[in-house]
Amino acid sequence: MNNPSPNSFRSAMTGMAIMRIGLGAMFLYVFFENLRKGLYGIDGYTGLINYYIENGHAPALWKNIMSLAASHATVAGPMQAVTEFSFGVLLLIGLLTRPVALAAFLFLTSLWISEWGTAWIWELLIPMIAAFSLMVGGAGRKWGIDAKLVRKYPRIPLW
Repeated sequence: MNNPSPNSFRSAMTGMAIMRIGLGAMFLYVFFENLRKGLYGIDGYTGLINYYIENGHAPALWKNIMSLAASHATVAGPMQAVTEFSFGVLLLIGLLTRPVALAAFLFLTSLWISEWGTAWIWELLIPMIAAFSLMVGGAGRKWGIDAKLVRKYPRIPLW
C-alpha cells in the first residue's frame, strides 16, 4: 500500500480547516439569530424548551432535564448564548479545537435529542458529524492558533 503524499495530507488539513470555519460561522450565525429572536431571555428560552417538551419525541428522562432547564431559564438561556458564541469564536480562530469540537458535538447531540419529532433529523446530525470529525482530525492545526501551539507543545493532545 502506498503512503499518502504530503500533498494529500495538506489537502485533508485544508478540508478540515474549511469545515471548522464553516461550523464556527454556523454557531455565530445561530447565536445572533437566537439573540435577535429573544431566545436567550426567560420567555423566549422557556417557550422554546416547552415547545420541544410538548411536541417532541425525546425520552421522558430527557424531557425532565429540559423541564429543569426551562425552569431555570434565567441561567440556562444566557449559558446557552455564551456556549454558542464561544464555540463559534474558538472554532473560527482554531483555538483548542479538539476539546471545543468535542463539547460542540455533545451540545449538538443534546439539541438533536431535544428536537426529535419537531425538526428534520439531519438538521443537527450533519453538524454533529462535522464537530466529531473536527475533534478527531485536529482541525485547528491549519489556519488556526492550534498550529502554533502544536509546534511549541507537540505532546499535548489538545491541538
